[in-house]
Amino acid sequence: MFKRTLVASCLALATLGAATACSSSGSSTSTDANGHAVPTVRLMVGGIDKQIYLPYQLAQNLGFYKKYGVNVVLSTEQDGGVGAEDAMASGQVDMSGAWYNHTIDFQMKGKAVEDIIQLSGAPGERVMCANGTNVHSAADFKGKVIGVTDIGSGTDTLIKFLAAQKGLKTSDFSRLGVGAGSTVVAALQNHKAACAITTQPTVAALEKKGIAYSAIDLATTSGATAALGGMWPAASVLARTDWVNSHKDAAQKVVDALVATMHWINTHTATDIANNLPSSFVSNALVTKDDYITALTQDKGQFLPDGLMPAGGPKTSLATEELAGNANSSADLSTTFTNDFVIAANKLEGFTTTTTPAGPNG
Repeated sequence: MFKRTLVASCLALATLGAATACSSSGSSTSTDANGHAVPTVRLMVGGIDKQIYLPYQLAQNLGFYKKYGVNVVLSTEQDGGVGAEDAMASGQVDMSGAWYNHTIDFQMKGKAVEDIIQLSGAPGERVMCANGTNVHSAADFKGKVIGVTDIGSGTDTLIKFLAAQKGLKTSDFSRLGVGAGSTVVAALQNHKAACAITTQPTVAALEKKGIAYSAIDLATTSGATAALGGMWPAASVLARTDWVNSHKDAAQKVVDALVATMHWINTHTATDIANNLPSSFVSNALVTKDDYITALTQDKGQFLPDGLMPAGGPKTSLATEELAGNANSSADLSTTFTNDFVIAANKLEGFTTTTTPAGPNG
């Protein structure tokens, strides 16, 4: 995911309806109208207006954080600064809305970070290729420039993995950081890149403008399984293990709210979801609301209905990291995620779970 600044994201909080300003200090606690303690948790998302990350804001708009007794201050990455996962790891925020694979990356660097709820079983990305490039698989990347969100990002890892599966080395093609949204459109339209990996609603905008087509589907669990060899856990909530251990009540409340959100997503239409998101997310210079709903209907299958880390998901992610050269077999997957909070959240509301949960070895 591309890098953004914390300061700019805090300035944007008013548009997200946040009631508390950002701070570099630790979490705080306030009281509600009944005198009950309400913890404040700061959560930065790796692009809060992307469809792959919609549950975090949706939970806010549906009133679920408040319902479950936690004040969540949402912020988003901004171009040119720190990424959500790095802001979390350094203590600038308490949690990050980011991909699970970062927990493996952090472990390789000696940092303990864990995934406490899994929101999706697929990256939610598509490799979009400019018309006329004749790219239909990663084997066709050879000699071409492929756009990624940023060099070293999760999308960069995915592109390297897809290429390696087809026998290509990183020296066989070029990778270019093209960001997201309008900058992806410009890169493909101006032939700066032959292909770019991106998400909805940018995918819909590219298709509507007739600029590019979807060459590789990583947007749904079925597409990810076909391309990556299994479910690939992406959007999640990551936090430092020491923070989780010292803030278990706050962590549980955040998970309670997001589990309720995932069940809501599973039982509502794309139109219902769009109607409960900020208007700027679903209708802007790139996409109309109708296009947004069409795109979400197409790719809604990436979201898991119950928040559980799916069986095999961590192993698939580790295989990706290994082939991309970011990790090795010494990784201990058992410390990179927990289903404990999610199991408790589903039990709290009596929800029936359908995802087969991953065991300690992934």
